[in-house]
Amino acid sequence: MPTKVSEYMTRKVITIQPEAGLREAFFLMRDEAIRHLPVTNEAGELIGIVSDRELRRPGWVDESPDIGHEYDLTDDLHIGDVMIRDIVHVRTYDTLTKAVGTLLDYHVGAAPVLDKTGDLVGMLSAVDLLKAFQNTLETQKSNKKNRSLA
Repeated sequence: MPTKVSEYMTRKVITIQPEAGLREAFFLMRDEAIRHLPVTNEAGELIGIVSDRELRRPGWVDESPDIGHEYDLTDDLHIGDVMIRDIVHVRTYDTLTKAVGTLLDYHVGAAPVLDKTGDLVGMLSAVDLLKAFQNTLETQKSNKKNRSLA
């Protein structure tokens, strides 16, 4: 039976609201050792996502004609100003193969995980997928060892 996203996703989901400042998001991500923050509204509904990439290089930096312009991480800009609104997500019941394909197709390092009702229940990152890969390799190694002993 194929392995499902629910078996490897990170269940502790740390979210942020669109009114939060970039500085607040930066320190939240640093303190929690995460690189992706789902953005939720007051009702807890997923409305966007922000990664450390958006915090390091918001889109408006490319529009600045002054090459010497320094990006100052303040709370003058809000998460809602830089978040990705077109959210790539996976479902708890998706296979890991499908989830890997989704992350690769969209060139993202993580995706929010939604359940059957569309509620945010986890995050699936490249690190989670590496753990699954490691388990697969260890299982294959163990099976090979057991076959050679038989």
